[in-house]
Amino acid sequence: MPAGKTDGRSAAARHLGPVVLIGPMAVGKSAIGHQLAQHLGCAFVDTDALVVAQHGTIAEIFASRGEHAFRELEARAVALAIEEAQGSTTVISLGGGAVLDSGTQQLLGRCTVVYLECDAETVAERIARNSGRPLLAGDAMGRWRTLFATRQPVYERLADLVLDVRSGSVPELAHRLEDALGVHAVAKTAAVPIPAATKEVE
Repeated sequence: MPAGKTDGRSAAARHLGPVVLIGPMAVGKSAIGHQLAQHLGCAFVDTDALVVAQHGTIAEIFASRGEHAFRELEARAVALAIEEAQGSTTVISLGGGAVLDSGTQQLLGRCTVVYLECDAETVAERIARNSGRPLLAGDAMGRWRTLFATRQPVYERLADLVLDVRSGSVPELAHRLEDALGVHAVAKTAAVPIPAATKEVE
């Protein structure tokens, strides 16, 4: 990436903070997040991967310790990722249910939150290819729709930006999100109040 391009983003990036991608299972948070981080020249963190690296697969955690234990591990991983990303433009991908934790919701107030919006048809093929999701055991699409109906209002409430991922390749979606973040950063910069001591007296 050309040095000038990176430098040009740095000022706006200070107003974004960590960029956190939220949304339902199989929507493409990890793939789009990784691509976006490459575009921005910054780090990418997948909080599910953090949990797996330390505690084993999510399916194993569910089977041996239950969902409640997984949610506690997940919340800790999210808190650590956000804490370490403060002051940077790190891109962070959250698991589909991570936003249900009240502590996580508070921490997201310090980030730029992007909701990846989709429908069941968008994710059906991906879910069919990946049967290892414990919350989707049995009727995978039926379970996905039930979970999405519960979580969608939370995604919408927490989001600073919404990216419709129903059409477009991963690189295209990452470019679209990069552009939207640029506009959002400029808007946030413009909205920052000028300290009274620097205002001109009319």
